[in-house]
Parts: sequence; C-alpha cells; structure tokens
Amino acid sequence: MKVVLIRHGESIANFENYWTGWLDVPLTEKGKVQAKNAGKKISAENIQFDAVFTSVLKRAILTSQVVLEECNQLWVPVTKTWRLNERHYGALIGKNKDEMSALYGVEQVKKWRRGYWEIPPLENSQTFDRRYQALASQDLPKGESLAQTLKRVVPLWQDQIAPLLLDGKNILVAGHGNSLRALVKYLEEVPDNQLASIAIPNAQPIVYEFDDKLQIVEKKLI
Repeated sequence: MKVVLIRHGESIANFENYWTGWLDVPLTEKGKVQAKNAGKKISAENIQFDAVFTSVLKRAILTSQVVLEECNQLWVPVTKTWRLNERHYGALIGKNKDEMSALYGVEQVKKWRRGYWEIPPLENSQTFDRRYQALASQDLPKGESLAQTLKRVVPLWQDQIAPLLLDGKNILVAGHGNSLRALVKYLEEVPDNQLASIAIPNAQPIVYEFDDKLQIVEKKLI
C-alpha cells in the first residue's frame, strides 16, 4: 500500500515570505505549475489512489485537485479536514519573517519555525470562519507548537488513513509544511532534536510504501 505526501505548491505567502498558518492564501502561478508537474510525476509512477485527504485551506485543496487531474483521477473521494491545516502561528500570522528576525533575532525566529516545543506569540483574539464552526473551542488554537500540531494530525492517521491502508488502499495526503513534518516525524519516529532533518519542499511528492503491518518498506521522493 502506498501513501503519497505532498505539500502545496508555492503560495503567495511563500513568495512574499510571511507566516501564513491558518490564513487562507492562494497559490502563485509558479505554485500551480509546481502542482501540475507533481501530478505528472505521480502519474508516471502509475499510482492509483483510492482516497485523498487535504486541509480546509485552498492552497492545499487546489494542489490536490491539480495533482488528481494530471493523474486522471479527479473522481477519487476527497476528505477535507482541519487536522491537516498548517501549524497555527498565532500573532506571527501575516508578519514578514525577515522583519521578525530583525525585531526578535535570528535564533528566536529559528526556534519559532523549527523548534518542536516552541509556541509562537499567541493571538489576542481568534477569528475563525464557518468552516470551523463544528469544532470544540479547545480545537481552535491561538498558536501552536509543532508538538501540538502533531497531536491533531496523528488521530487523522490512526482513525481514518491507517484503516484504509490496512484494507489495501492507496492514499494521497495534500497538506502543509508543518502538518506534513509532524506526520513524517510520527511515521519515521524522528527524535525531537532531529527535526531539522525533515524537509518538506513545495510540491515534492514523497512516496511511502507500507507492508500489511503498516511498517515502512520504502520511502522515495519523485
């Protein structure tokens, strides 16, 4: 059974170098091309998907759609879930990373971006639209560490993705840099102090093959 992880193509926030988090920003034209090329690579591997999981943010949703279109598999059922949203960057959302480095120092910004336990400055007021109206208040963050992001991603794997794999299905997971980093950390049991080893480039398909006990048989980037 195979799982393909793919981070969305370049977004406006990636291009302009600001923190996005749960902010819903579009892909750039370059990002759309990246998603299309990723779909071609997956199609060349002849991977037939049975289910797709993505976040509720349009940069990941559109990436999944473009990939499926290139694979001639737009009909495959898609589940959109907040559990795959990007890490919530709290009060840093919308702030330029270079400007924050000048203000708080490079090391502090590095901790916010790559640390496992580091929590960003929290939002004073939460602004969530109706896509989140069914969530309990404790599931609506004011800011998250990567450790907290992991806690919301793992139940998706355990409750929905793993059972499909055990049933012999192939899965596409279209997410974000940190939600996928969290999932990779979980799947590969990466130690907390080695997170820098996890790279999730934009629109780079990561293919995992699992045995019938959900042990990783092979991992490759295509």
